[in-house]
Amino acid sequence: MALYNDKVMDNFLNPKNVGEIENPDGTGVYGSPVCGDMMQIQIKVENDVIKDAKFKTFGCGSAIASSSMATSMIIGKTIDEALEITNKQIVDELGGLPPVKIHCSVLADHAIKSAIYDYAQKNGKTYKGLEGFDPNADDDDDHHDIGEE
Repeated sequence: MALYNDKVMDNFLNPKNVGEIENPDGTGVYGSPVCGDMMQIQIKVENDVIKDAKFKTFGCGSAIASSSMATSMIIGKTIDEALEITNKQIVDELGGLPPVKIHCSVLADHAIKSAIYDYAQKNGKTYKGLEGFDPNADDDDDHHDIGEE
């Protein structure tokens, strides 16, 4: 049995939304000190709707696939809708990831929230979905258990 399904492989081999946005409204960077993966997600926002999102990821195939899927999921969503997206939804949209790679979806989720946090800070906005969120928190260490689902 293959380690990765066709949807994960497609998002890894043919990632969507790769690159940078000129003059982004928000930029989120997040990495894992444990596995070495690093993600940057940038967003362009108009009237509280994410009109574009781009990513640059240094990491494994699962990290690239998670970034690709996550950016695809938030384009066209309101800020509040994007903040409701969870790492589990990213994994589900990918059709699953091996348990040892679930942390890659956590990185993407955190990078999205970091980009929105940056946008909110620059524009003096507050969002319920950001309550208690710390873009500098190193909470990824909890997501490396091999048996985690």
